[in-house]
Amino acid sequence: MELLSNPETWVALVTLTVLEIVLGIDNIVFISILTGKLPIEQQARARRIGLGLAMGMRILLLLTISWVIGLTAPLFTVLGQELSGRDLILIGGGLFLLGKATLEIHETLEGEEAHTVAKGSASFGSTLAQIALLDVVFSLDSVITAVGMADEVLVMIAAVIIAIGVMLIAAGPLAKFVEAHPTVKMLALSFLLLIGMSLVGDGLDLHIPKGYVYFAMGFSIFVEMLNLRLRRRQPPIHLRPTFLKERVANGADDAAASGSDASGSDASPASPVIRD
Repeated sequence: MELLSNPETWVALVTLTVLEIVLGIDNIVFISILTGKLPIEQQARARRIGLGLAMGMRILLLLTISWVIGLTAPLFTVLGQELSGRDLILIGGGLFLLGKATLEIHETLEGEEAHTVAKGSASFGSTLAQIALLDVVFSLDSVITAVGMADEVLVMIAAVIIAIGVMLIAAGPLAKFVEAHPTVKMLALSFLLLIGMSLVGDGLDLHIPKGYVYFAMGFSIFVEMLNLRLRRRQPPIHLRPTFLKERVANGADDAAASGSDASGSDASPASPVIRD
């Protein structure tokens, strides 16, 4: 009760909640892109599980706060650069984001060889595994920031739970909006490239102020919203979802094959024209 009656507790809770929501934007964008490759009936479930994993990871890290703080201690030195456990996680996560975003852009925009997948869709398990992997990176960055702003672990956990609740509400509409507007999807993938580069820079002690990154993202979104408003009377061109690409390709091949068979069976030599 003493904790609840302290005004500083509420100030810290509100501040941390807002901060967690802002830091969670990266997580929502990544989850929206990945779950967009699943069949429609699985997407909402995957988003809920992905954000649930993010919340669980953050709470687990907060409860092992001494271990998290220990991750900032240097492990070894490479070319005069000290690297800690946190640095290695950030560098690995950043490189993964760079590679994943690049592959997604290529798969969405390039030729037919990129439009064919082995099973016609991304598997539910592999999608959750990728979400969980990046949750570690985003959660670590978020928790380390939270530790520097509050002293009470319970306040941090409460802020995480509230922030994840807000994300759960926003994730569905955001995912639908991204999928409905191809230019916004490309913008979201470019954000992942920007975030990945920022994570690698942080891991190498080349700190890029978060304000610069979020300002660039915000300005890009503002310009894109103006473009969408100008083009609102024209229906957007929908990119084919990954799980439909092979199905469409196979359907076209089957139709072409049946059409050729039908034309071959119906074909007959032309009757000669007899003129008087």
